[in-house]
Amino acid sequence: MMTHYHLFLLCQIKLTTWLLLIATVSITPSHAVPRRGPYDEKPRYGNPITEIKYASPSCRAHVSSLTEFGGVGDGTTLNTDAFRSAVEHLSQYSSTGGGMLYVPAGKWLTGPFNLTSCFTLFLDKDATILATQDVNQWPLIDPLPSYGRGRDKPGGRYSSLIGGANLTDVVITGDNGTIDGQGASWWQKFHKNQLKYTRGYLIELLYSDRILISNLTLVNSPAWNIHPVYSSNIVVSSITILAPVHSPNTDGINPDSCSQVRIEDCYVVSGDDCVAIKSGWDQYGISYGMPSQHIVIRRLTCISPTSAVIALGSEMSGGIQDVRAEDITAINSESGVRIKTAPGRGAYVKDVYVRGMNLNTMKWAFWMTGNYKSHPDDKYDPNAMPEVTSISYSNVVATQVTTAARLEGIPNDAFTGICISNVTVGMAKSKKYAWTCTDVEGVSSDVSPQPCEPLQGKHEGSCPFPTESLPIDTVEFQQCSYTLP
Repeated sequence: MMTHYHLFLLCQIKLTTWLLLIATVSITPSHAVPRRGPYDEKPRYGNPITEIKYASPSCRAHVSSLTEFGGVGDGTTLNTDAFRSAVEHLSQYSSTGGGMLYVPAGKWLTGPFNLTSCFTLFLDKDATILATQDVNQWPLIDPLPSYGRGRDKPGGRYSSLIGGANLTDVVITGDNGTIDGQGASWWQKFHKNQLKYTRGYLIELLYSDRILISNLTLVNSPAWNIHPVYSSNIVVSSITILAPVHSPNTDGINPDSCSQVRIEDCYVVSGDDCVAIKSGWDQYGISYGMPSQHIVIRRLTCISPTSAVIALGSEMSGGIQDVRAEDITAINSESGVRIKTAPGRGAYVKDVYVRGMNLNTMKWAFWMTGNYKSHPDDKYDPNAMPEVTSISYSNVVATQVTTAARLEGIPNDAFTGICISNVTVGMAKSKKYAWTCTDVEGVSSDVSPQPCEPLQGKHEGSCPFPTESLPIDTVEFQQCSYTLP
């Protein structure tokens, strides 16, 4: 049995010692779940189960149920105070083994709340966290410094449902429990221009390190679903994200000015990009200067009829570099991989490697856009040109495609170093020009239909894909268990 002292050491480990071997740790309530003060009462877990299991950088020594803090899972009682009180109570254990908040079966209506360090939020398989539709319950917060304003509107923005800043070792997980943003009212207000501020997201963690988000279903977010920003060492695994395909800006997973990110085994149905990598907007992102880099995406399945499976940008003014995507499946989506940028963005998108895509019913297999006209204000520098270079695609099979590729660089600022190999695109209808290309340069091999002339430079073999692993690839988590009383 692992002692509290060992748990304390695990919770304090540095990144260099975060490469943990998988171990099974059982925590019994008799000595691992101290309850003090007003929380000494016997837990009320609703429909009990024998044992819960979860992955974590370190197993938690202290476990509480939301019901201990007055939570009522009837779908109508507002539980914001219960969530906030529970997190505050468990935060006292951040240096003595960490805490876990167990959300039992039920429907738990709540407004936004923040997490703490050395903390796990665990949802029972029959638990649903419901976001309140009362806009007045969503606090206003400042815009991100790399954006200069809210994404929807100038000025501030609404808090995200589950948030946190300056955290270390935070886990949001469960037995495939659900977080429901109840976003329909937000989408309606957005379409009618009735919102004064930018919509909140389901999950947003800022300035944080060692994040794990896994084994959950996220539905109907008001806008973006998962948004880590200014953070590092992030794993998003086995997440299902569902939103109506015409819901506005319901992006799936958006790492933003983040490094060492691993996204794997996720299924996304979205009204916007399934994964969008970002790093700030025009002059604000250039000034903040924090890139998104060293990102792995694998075994992603996406349905997004109006957007991309994987997008880079359009907010990329801090730079995007070293993105590796493989084993990607898309059905009825607008484009496979899309690079979005414009004059005024500055910075770069480079060293992007994609291999092993299966695409079915697509508008474009490949899309690069150098004229994305969205800007935060009129103070951007139109001469701040982005650099787009070293982009590789290989081993791609696409069927029922309208146009093989739409590749549009910027006049006098061509997108260069494009490599496309072993690609077969089955066209829905025969077209005289299957490829549309302007201001791009590159090479290709074994591509059908024949690519446009700027990409007909010869290339032998497959396009490059890094052989060395990233540090985030080697991170493993402890497999922890807890027996409910």
